[in-house]
Amino acid sequence: MSRGTRGRGRGTVVPVLALAAVAVVTGCASSEGEDEGRSTELRRRYCLEVGRWQEALRAEGARTPGSPAYEEVGSAVRAVFLATRPLRDEGVTGGHSLGEETLWAVEDRNDEALSLVMRYCADAGFETLTG
Repeated sequence: MSRGTRGRGRGTVVPVLALAAVAVVTGCASSEGEDEGRSTELRRRYCLEVGRWQEALRAEGARTPGSPAYEEVGSAVRAVFLATRPLRDEGVTGGHSLGEETLWAVEDRNDEALSLVMRYCADAGFETLTG
């Protein structure tokens, strides 16, 4: 193989590698956008489920075991915990995780924890889904 041929071979490798690097960087940027979009959707769903749980608690008969409203509260609690799973390790004001604060708000009906959950939703832009 002559020197000129090897030179051409190397010359085509560099642009191919440059193209591959551009594709990887572009892919990462696209992936980051998708991750952010997914995170936003997870937060929206979480806040929506918290709002549904609050509505279920306010329904007539919600505290009467065996009533349809009581059963709805149980379903709403399960939905909140399912929506919490992918976000459970996110920090909230006060130094605890969203999972911890949600547990305390829902199971213990802790007003301070509920306030932090509500603030989390407001900060995420979904305050209108709770209340």
